[in-house]
Amino acid sequence: MSEHVVCRLDEIPAGSSKRVTVGKRDIAIFNVGGRLSAIANRCPHEGAQLCLGKVTGVVRADRPGQYRMEREGEMVRCPWHGWEFDLETGKSYCDPQRLKVKAFDVAVKPGSDLVEGPYTIETYDVQVRDSYVVLTL
Repeated sequence: MSEHVVCRLDEIPAGSSKRVTVGKRDIAIFNVGGRLSAIANRCPHEGAQLCLGKVTGVVRADRPGQYRMEREGEMVRCPWHGWEFDLETGKSYCDPQRLKVKAFDVAVKPGSDLVEGPYTIETYDVQVRDSYVVLTL
């Protein structure tokens, strides 16, 4: 698996999300209280951008009229039709065995860990003879 630097951490402040593209993958990154999660950005229902969805929890009820919120900040609700997905696993709340979006590993690393170097470049002698370009390797 390859790592891709997609943005600086300050581009996704706590409580926000960001859409990034890596190759042909459209990915939504969420920052929930300093915890980052990354999932595929397209809802499998009709393709809405999940990065525009509301981060929420799960409503539980033991009996009518008595409910409580659980798992606050662990689910994202599709902005079009309200389908909910777990931010860590990508699994759907309503049918976790059959329906999910791809979840990705995401981490924060200091810039000093990402720097490679020193950078060098190979150079080649180039000569023009008549109307041909010849590289000397």
